[in-house]
Amino acid sequence: MTSSKSKPALQKTKLSLVAAPTRPRDLLKLTQFPIHPFDQIHGVDTSGLVPAKHLVTGHANDEHVTAYYGVAPSILRTLIDRWRETIPPHPISNYTFIDIGAGKGRGLLVASEYRFRKVAGIELNPSLAAVARQNVAHWIGVHDADSTSAPLAPIEVIEQDALDFDFPSTPTLLFLFHPFEAPVLKQLLRRIDTQFAKRPNTLDILYVNAECANVLDRNPAFAQLFLDNVKMSPEDHAADLEAIARQKEYGSTGDEECAIYRYTGRAKGPIFTPAA
Repeated sequence: MTSSKSKPALQKTKLSLVAAPTRPRDLLKLTQFPIHPFDQIHGVDTSGLVPAKHLVTGHANDEHVTAYYGVAPSILRTLIDRWRETIPPHPISNYTFIDIGAGKGRGLLVASEYRFRKVAGIELNPSLAAVARQNVAHWIGVHDADSTSAPLAPIEVIEQDALDFDFPSTPTLLFLFHPFEAPVLKQLLRRIDTQFAKRPNTLDILYVNAECANVLDRNPAFAQLFLDNVKMSPEDHAADLEAIARQKEYGSTGDEECAIYRYTGRAKGPIFTPAA
């Protein structure tokens, strides 16, 4: 959150004649199609691309929001599997999976297939949060009606600013599909540091499209466990190619740069050993 102070009444304000640079994300176009195979199979609505200019809520950090675009299911599944290969300090059944910037909820639906203690989505935009709730209700209803389906983790959609969210006391797996830029990520990490300082090694981060990984790399409270490009399944890549083809400034390579971090806490005591 930021605050501003009024300037003295007699102070002259200099007007800048330099236009703000256009970012690639500013050129994104709102699309509702194509419908992703995940939606066609499960009867949910997680497709489309919603640019930041269509996600304005009046919040001070609106300018740092990126866009809504559902994570490729194969990417998230692979990344969760890679996380499990790091041998987390706690059983997966103890972890709460939290999707920051959950959007329409595709990540929540995929994560609920795993044996997490709970799956929660934090979404600031009321319209996206409403769609996510509808998707969750349909997802649960279909699974409950199928006696052969494996049980789902409980799912909750929370309409809230991520910077006001109180993290659970359970071990936590945080999922970020690059929901915002570095200024907000830095604030989120400070909040994590405050709430987990007395319980290190109980929060991990899955970061897809890790454009701000350097922010985490420079933070001494976080250890990088994994950084690599993760490939999509052929079905997800085909859907991604069709969707991104509608955006002039972007292309699809069939993979995403992904990272995994663990909150290890800050070192206690002096950094250097005092001289004898």
